[in-house]
Order: sequence, then C-alpha cells, then structure tokens
Amino acid sequence: MPEQVKRLIFVFVILILFFVLVRSLLVPPTFGEYGHYRAASIKDIISQEIKYAGEVVCSECHDDMVEMKSASYHKRLSCEVCHGPAYQHSQAPDEYTPPAPRKRGYCVLCHGYNSSRPTGFPQIDPVRHNPRKPCIKCHNPHDPTPPEVPRECKGCHEEIYRTKILSPHALLKCTECHTAPEEHKINPRAYKPTKPQRRKFCGKCHGREAEVSEEIPRVDLIYHGYGNLCWDCHYPHYPEAHITQNNKEE
Repeated sequence: MPEQVKRLIFVFVILILFFVLVRSLLVPPTFGEYGHYRAASIKDIISQEIKYAGEVVCSECHDDMVEMKSASYHKRLSCEVCHGPAYQHSQAPDEYTPPAPRKRGYCVLCHGYNSSRPTGFPQIDPVRHNPRKPCIKCHNPHDPTPPEVPRECKGCHEEIYRTKILSPHALLKCTECHTAPEEHKINPRAYKPTKPQRRKFCGKCHGREAEVSEEIPRVDLIYHGYGNLCWDCHYPHYPEAHITQNNKEE
C-alpha cells in the first residue's frame, strides 16, 4: 500500500475518533429519543413555573369582554399583552388581580408615531393628540374604535393634513388632486394614488382663464415659471400663495 494512502487512512481514523469523543462528551444522552431534540428538555419545561393562562381561560369568566375584543381592531392581541401574566389570577381571582393600564404611556408603546411601523397602522403624536388625557377616556381598550373615525386621508397622512389645514388649500379635498383606488386603503404600498403630472392641472384653478372664484390667485401659464412644473416652486399642501391684487393680475 502506498505511503500516502496509509497517511490518509490515519488522518480519517483520527477524525472519526475525535468525532466520537466530542459526541460522547458534548451531546446530551437523551438527544434523539423522540426526534432531533433533547428528550429531557420536556421535563425541564414542565418543571418551570406557569405564568400565563391564555385567552381561553380568560373567556371562562370574561366572555363579554373577549367577545367584544374578538370583533375589534385588537382581536389578534392577547389579553395578557396588556394585563400581564394571569395564571395566578385564574387560580385565585380574589387574591391576585392583574394590572389594567390606564395611563397614556402604555398605549403609545404601540401607537406612538414611529416611521418604521407599517403604513396605515394607527399612530399618534402623544404631545398633540388630546394632550394629558388618558387614552381610555375616548377609547375602550377592548374595542378601540375612535369616537370620530378619521375622514378622507387624515387617518394615515396626519402630518400632511395638519400642514394643508393651515394653507390656502385648506378647503380643497384630497380627491381634487389625487385619485386613490379603493385597494389603497387596504394595501397602500401596492396601490398608490395618482399625482398631477403637468402644469395644466394647476391651471384648472390658477390659470388666467380658469372659471373659478375671483379670490383664487391667477397666473399666465405660458410665461409664469418659464415652463417649470408648478411644484418645483410651490409645495402643493402649503403653496404659500397669498391672495393679492398682483397675484390676480400676474
């Protein structure tokens, strides 16, 4: 047998012995009895203290609240997400009472504005949204539908709404400039609203020949801006268009 083959066999034997030694020292003895995991872990799990009861247990006593929650925006939220571990309460209801968050600081953990959250997820600015009032004053946690459902686009585009409401376009509906498919409300990233593409769109109201109120600023679309798009100079949600005689006659 060639010398190099003998050396190769020797290396393989050493590797096999090393593998057997490591397996005997590091692999738990019960590994593989019930599958690709440690069988003794079942006993370890059973020996742990039970802390959570589960929503099924909650429904045995609080069926009215669970029924209300199951038809609300919080239907996929476990009771113990807000009330904490409830196993002890389920065993001795009078002795252990789970906490019920009542201060503003708890709800904003999920609903405080965060740009990384999904588009359409209800978010607020805790400083401006009903300042200093507890959330439960207006929202029932088990059915948090707001007392006044946000109209039009305000629900998701609150920042734009607050800007537009202070501008000359305050009374202009979003749908005057944007056409949003119905699917946009369900899947906003896949179905996006249209946006004006040409100067003529703004000219429908601001062109010299536009048949609108005389108070609306007018421009000559041929010479005003020298062919640039209107939104190159004017932010549509706050166009900074002041109603003056010069604007009307420009």
